[in-house]
Order: sequence, then structure tokens, then C-alpha cells
Amino acid sequence: MPSFEVATASVAGMSRFTEWAEDEGWNPGLSDALLLHSADPRGFFLGQLDGEPVASVSAVRYGADFGFLGFYIARPEVRGQGYGIRMWHAAMDHLAGRNVGLDGVVEQQENYRRSGFRRVWTHVRHAGVPAGGGVAPGVRLLDGRDVPFGVLADYDRRFFPADRQAFLSQWIGHRSHTSLAAVRDGRLEGFAVMRPAVTGSRIGPLYASSQDIASSLVHELAGRTPGDPVALDVPDINSASMKLMESLGLEATFECARMYTGRTPDVDTGGLFAATTIELG
Repeated sequence: MPSFEVATASVAGMSRFTEWAEDEGWNPGLSDALLLHSADPRGFFLGQLDGEPVASVSAVRYGADFGFLGFYIARPEVRGQGYGIRMWHAAMDHLAGRNVGLDGVVEQQENYRRSGFRRVWTHVRHAGVPAGGGVAPGVRLLDGRDVPFGVLADYDRRFFPADRQAFLSQWIGHRSHTSLAAVRDGRLEGFAVMRPAVTGSRIGPLYASSQDIASSLVHELAGRTPGDPVALDVPDINSASMKLMESLGLEATFECARMYTGRTPDVDTGGLFAATTIELG
């Protein structure tokens, strides 16, 4: 009988998560493995069949009552053999007693519903080279690393269901990431981070008080890598963001459903123009 074991991933083992995500066509960030691991080092699991990694899942704990599930992948050669559901149970055990969120791909959404998840919106990935535009009048864009961290952490908390300062600090500070804060009339009105990905760059999060602020951030970030595509995971509940993607000429390429087991978190969806990452929320 084959021997299957679920174990917490090592730091070295984290490379499997992004390699397999790339194989699935999810276009992960090049720095994602270790930065995502920092959110909850005990929350990443590998399933090994006779010692060979064949399945993954992440179950990241935030605060005392929220968790997020991602990287739910079984390698094609072992699908349909029951290993995926064992990974699922390990993840849900790690998140027991919490409101759990995930971004479910279309083909798995019915399974998630049967497991107690409900859809609250759809993330639509838009990708391409942004057309036209520039920085809106009266808007100053500052390097996010120059903004007091407490200010950005408090701002992030408006749009995310729990505190995540340790992760956010690394997300902003990584040498390959570009972070920008938008200030108008002396107030913080937007924030965004861009990171290099397998194809082009990913922008997330993208927070903004208005469409022109969000547009300013996207154009300035995309201008750092002229001609290269960017991708953003946009909640369809935010009509201003969906309209912005259309005006930028970005195309919808992929979608997944944001789902929760408990109540819908009280976040500022009107200012949430793009998710940080569909793997961790």
C-alpha cells in the first residue's frame, strides 16, 4: 500500500507551492514562496506519497478568529485517489473555530459549497498593458517604505478582515516589490504594491478612495516596467474597479469566487480595487 503523509512544509518545501501554482496557470509572484510563508509558518502543508510531494494546501491563521485557505493543489497524476480530501481536512483542522475564506476556482466551487462555504463576490483577473492615463491632479505618490508603517497597517486593516502586520511589513519591504501610497490634501487616499511574476507583474493590494486615485497608482506602477503586462484580481462587487479595468484596456483572463464559511467580513469593499493575492486573501 502506498504511504501518504501530510506534514507542515519546510522553508525549502515552499518552492513547491509556487511551482505548482505556475503549472496551474495562476501566474504567482516570483517572491511569493517565502513572503507568503511569513504570514503563518505553520499553515502550509505538503502531502507526500512514499516520500514524494504530490499535494499542497495552505491554511493561514490571522488573529484569533479568521483564516484563509489556498494553494489547494493535487498533482495531476494523483487526482481522484483521495489525497486531496486528506489535505483539505488537515487545512480545516488547522483553522477550526474560525471564519474561513478562500478564492475558489470555477470547477471546485460546488464542492466548496457542500463543505459549508458561500460565495460573496467573484474576483476577476484582468491583465494587459494599461492604456493612456497618468497621475491625477493634486495627487502625490510616495514610496510606501517612506510612510510610517503604522499608518499603512491601519489603512490595510480597513480592507482586510484581520490584522496582518508581520506579513504586510515584508510585502511592502521586499527588494523586488514596489509600493506606492497616494496622498491628496494631506490624507492617505490609496495604496498599492506591485511584484514581479512569472508573466509580467502582479498588482495587489490596490486600495483607493476613488477611481482616479486607483488609476494613478496603476499607471505609475506599470510605468516602472514599460510595455510589460500587469495583472490584478478585481472584486466584481466594486463596480468602479471593474470600470477602471475596462478603461485601462485590461482583459478578463480568469475568475474565482471569494467564499466564506461564516459571516461576510466588514471591510471597505468600495475602496478595495484589487486583492493582495488570491492565495492568502
